[in-house]
Amino acid sequence: MSDDEREERELDLTSAEVVTKYKTAAEIVNKALQVVLSACKPKAKIVDVCEKGDAFIREQTGNVYKNVKKKIERGVAFPTCISVNNTVCHFSPLSSDETLLEAGDILKIDMGCHIDGFIAVVAHTHVLQDGRVTGRAADVIAAANTAAEVALRLLRPGRKNKEVTDAIQKVAAAYDCKIVEGVLSHQLKQFVIDGNKVVLSVPSGETRVDDAEFEENEVYAVDIVISTGDGKPKLLDERQTTIYKRAVDKNYHLKMKSSRFIFSEISQKFPIMPFSARALEEKRARLGLVECVNHDLLQPYPVLHEKPGDFVAHIKFTVLLMPNGSDRITSHPLQELQPTKTIDNDPEIKAWLALGTKTKKKGGGKKKKGKKGDKTENSGEAEPMDAASQE
Repeated sequence: MSDDEREERELDLTSAEVVTKYKTAAEIVNKALQVVLSACKPKAKIVDVCEKGDAFIREQTGNVYKNVKKKIERGVAFPTCISVNNTVCHFSPLSSDETLLEAGDILKIDMGCHIDGFIAVVAHTHVLQDGRVTGRAADVIAAANTAAEVALRLLRPGRKNKEVTDAIQKVAAAYDCKIVEGVLSHQLKQFVIDGNKVVLSVPSGETRVDDAEFEENEVYAVDIVISTGDGKPKLLDERQTTIYKRAVDKNYHLKMKSSRFIFSEISQKFPIMPFSARALEEKRARLGLVECVNHDLLQPYPVLHEKPGDFVAHIKFTVLLMPNGSDRITSHPLQELQPTKTIDNDPEIKAWLALGTKTKKKGGGKKKKGKKGDKTENSGEAEPMDAASQE
């Protein structure tokens, strides 16, 4: 076996070191989510809370793998976003933005961390209120939670991506909600946050994906976004876009000096992972980013919106397809929910939720390893509201 082949093999979940790096990243991002949630209070400035999440990830990742011979890249894999109410995703404003959180807001918190390019991402939905969440807000969060639990159980070696797509749409419909178009759940690889193997949330004319079968030792970011509206979000203002990722396969000789300056800075600081324009010199960045995007050197992550009055929920988790079963490594308990809809009368959804997430081995198998995640993974089995009331 050549060195290249050996290195390729060692970079998947057959390597205990790789699994440890994924789980270390997950532990940090789960704690970062808790830090962000604690800072989400009425009248808090959104940009301050986003910065707090990113700073925590930078600090915590800086404290691990310090004394290794070969320098290990580590830090933010996806900037902290807090998208409120009918805003669907990617809201991570610039330092000059004055947007505040308000009581009763539905917050979607989205963030990611990596250790040596092994990425753990998480998204969580929280209503800024005390006590039980009721009405359509509860419906949309319960729908996202149940869809996530079903996806976890169907994302198994030998199953197809289309099975997950069909199932999560059925769950959304049971709560009288819609899966948001254009959302993809990507396979994760070292330094690759948007791998080619994907699960499409909802088929549409614009977005098509290849049929694929899940395999052992793969890692996925399962991304569920559900709306009480029509699930066809729109870009309202390009100036709200602040998150970008360098397109490593594209080249172009930039004309403007400010563009060349900014692109050089991006190439040095953020060669692979998505980043926030907050990290760049703000005045210069705004000018330079436009030319970079126009010539496909940067991939923008636009801020999308449903209609005013629509509620949107977002749950994302990272799952390792281990030989002993699916290991969900990122999550956070939900608030207590009291949805107006129920899945009690749908035998197919209940059957999906009853599926295990661990592989039964002959002679009892490695039962012990699964214990840590069982609480989270099984939380949706009886009824998603049970998971919600853990907090």
